[in-house]
Amino acid sequence: MRKITFLLLAVFSLAACHKNNADTDTVNTVDSTSLSNNKNTWWQPVAGVSFDWQLDDISSADVFSGNVVDVDAFTTSAETVAALHAKGKKVIAYMSAGTLENDRPDASLLPKEVIGKVYPEWPNEKWLDIKQLDKLKPWLNSRFNMIIKKGFDGVEPDNMDSYTNETGFNIQLADAKKYADYLISIAHSNGLSIGQKNVPEFTVDYAAKFDWALTEDAFNQGWQNDMAPYIKNNKPVFAVEYTDVTSQSTFENNICPAAKALGFSAIFKKRDLSKWVYKCN
Repeated sequence: MRKITFLLLAVFSLAACHKNNADTDTVNTVDSTSLSNNKNTWWQPVAGVSFDWQLDDISSADVFSGNVVDVDAFTTSAETVAALHAKGKKVIAYMSAGTLENDRPDASLLPKEVIGKVYPEWPNEKWLDIKQLDKLKPWLNSRFNMIIKKGFDGVEPDNMDSYTNETGFNIQLADAKKYADYLISIAHSNGLSIGQKNVPEFTVDYAAKFDWALTEDAFNQGWQNDMAPYIKNNKPVFAVEYTDVTSQSTFENNICPAAKALGFSAIFKKRDLSKWVYKCN
């Protein structure tokens, strides 16, 4: 659940002052089924495809070796997405779907009544009441509009596990599943791939609905086998392990063989999700 701070916040915020008003005007009349061209097909990756994940300091499209690239939805420009496409890569947009990040330029689209407690691990974020979906839709639609316009192939919705946290709202697993259903619908109806981020409790019901899965520290925490249904459906599991809880020797000697046996695409990253990466041989 690593988030980033805005490296380009000062510049981006100035541009966003005008952009936000335009997005809000559009969102007021946008329905989840009319965001774009209502495509009937979307990118559906297959198990074993290579993967890179970087949310910070993207100097050029050349920094990535994986065929699938996961980058920040806001700080990544349409030009960068196009450059990655020119190199034959598919591009996923990272966004938090379950929390408000205070430094995002669309934060003002969320009414106060849906904003809950601070997420202790990330003090810049607050949990959202995903049960009040109608009040979240303008914010979500604005984000999906941006992602579509920039040309992304898919979306990574983070923080879908609010039901396991102290949010200030009585959120249950059933609420999280209803929210996931909406996100899947809005993504697929607009030609976007979408993945399950962590939340192994989703897998039994959602391995047939999401297009891929992204895990953090699943091997370290021991729930990697819960994601096996994705591989059975020939959908990739992008397994990320972090340097602050796992040693490189453990990743190389233990996790890489286990990931290979399961059919996962595993990488080793620093939790800040900067450029550094180590991949299984």
